[in-house]
Amino acid sequence: MQTPTTTDSASQTHQVWLLQHKREKQKITAVQILLLITLLAVWELAARMGWIDTFLFSSPGAIVEIFWIYFSNGTIWAHIGITMWETFVGFLIGTFCGIAIAVMLWWWPVLSRILDPFLVVMNALPKTALAPIVIVWFGAGLTGIIAVAVSICIVVTIISAYTDFRSVDADKIRMLESFGATKGQILRKLVLPANRDNMLSLAKINMGLCLIGVIVGEFLVSRSGIGYLIVYGSQVFRLDLVMMGVVILAVCAWILNSLINLLERHIKKS
Repeated sequence: MQTPTTTDSASQTHQVWLLQHKREKQKITAVQILLLITLLAVWELAARMGWIDTFLFSSPGAIVEIFWIYFSNGTIWAHIGITMWETFVGFLIGTFCGIAIAVMLWWWPVLSRILDPFLVVMNALPKTALAPIVIVWFGAGLTGIIAVAVSICIVVTIISAYTDFRSVDADKIRMLESFGATKGQILRKLVLPANRDNMLSLAKINMGLCLIGVIVGEFLVSRSGIGYLIVYGSQVFRLDLVMMGVVILAVCAWILNSLINLLERHIKKS
């Protein structure tokens, strides 16, 4: 008769922990869904009972009704598609360019000291207030809207990534230098891998910032997109259209964040 080994016991304990973690996650998801359903039910009830002014607050039923109209004629997908495309392109440009500039600042400390006050001022400026200027510079179209998204996220990316790069343990850098490692090798083998999780977190922030920039740009000049739907609904006093745009925007933000989470899990497993 064989007695259970320490390894078997540890494996069983790990399996129990995984099961508990899975059940806890399912409970949290169930509570989240229940909370959402409750909020929508209370909102719909308040609208039907006259507790709130439906002209100002609309109702879930009215939002579903107008969504079905846009869904039936197929126009809703064009609006969603253009907003998601602008957000995705702005995210890629802002994130990669921001990280590239942060690498340059880490590589040349003198350059970082020269640009530091300019980055601080640019970070403090209200980016949405500069959106009309950016639109004038890049044009009142797709390029201008993407430029607004990039302008909102790139400075945050530069400052955050550069701060993370500088936070790498100096002793490890000196150890690699003592073995004759070049600066490029230190960057590839130590600095970037050490900040993998930080850059993934930064990607989540950038996705949200780019979506904000795209909506601001669409508010100003677009004739399509979710931002355009929201502005158009407010202009014609159709609050159900405005609320539909807000709900779709929330769903899009959730989808984009979920994509980043999937990428994060894939990278961590590899």
